[in-house]
Amino acid sequence: MNSNVKAKGIYFLPNLLTTMGLFAGFFAIISAINGNFSISAYAIFIAMLLDGLDGRVARLTGTESAFGGEFDSLADMVSFGVGPALVMYSWSYSFYGKLGWAISFLYVAAVALRLAKFNSQEQDKNFFKGLPSPAGAASMMSFLWVIEYYELNNQFFSVLSLVFGVIVALLMISNVPYASFKAQDVNKKISWFYAFLIVAAFCLIAVAPAIIVFLSFMIYILSGVFIAFNKKSFIKRIKKLTNII
Repeated sequence: MNSNVKAKGIYFLPNLLTTMGLFAGFFAIISAINGNFSISAYAIFIAMLLDGLDGRVARLTGTESAFGGEFDSLADMVSFGVGPALVMYSWSYSFYGKLGWAISFLYVAAVALRLAKFNSQEQDKNFFKGLPSPAGAASMMSFLWVIEYYELNNQFFSVLSLVFGVIVALLMISNVPYASFKAQDVNKKISWFYAFLIVAAFCLIAVAPAIIVFLSFMIYILSGVFIAFNKKSFIKRIKKLTNII
């Protein structure tokens, strides 16, 4: 047998997770068409979790591949680009006619450019350049979730959703640095204090899930702007905090 011939096929587990994420993004679109917007938001959240898992599983199991990377990007385009844009359009943007679909397309184009930039440039293991598309999609869906959960469907929040969509799109194609958390060692021990904070966070989510999830993503979005103006000092603080943990 010729040892130079590469084995055909794909790695099962990471690509299964990617496929599940793609399905979640597609399901979000179908749910939005049927008017189930909160379910659409949940589906995008699930897609985001699966997107975080597939890459980590591939690295941990040594099953990274060029195919997996390309498949992941295409799945992200559906789950975090086309999916959220169509959900937002069906939910609110459609009331604004051409302006609504123009902003929806702006968001889709921003995700496409963000993914292309991510795939074509060398990446810092500590920071992303621009808001990651999964976080952008999740922030949009968490905004929708808050409005639906607390029945705040009115003209003010409808217009605010348009503005928010433009801001998220611009942040994705920007060079604003966002923490990637890829360098975090999951096998490292943490102090009891941080373990307590994690438990407290879950308790807060259980009490007010929509608000806490939305605020979490808002903090992440604002953190990039903060880091952009204080990057050197921020990196020093992160390294110090990592040593403490």
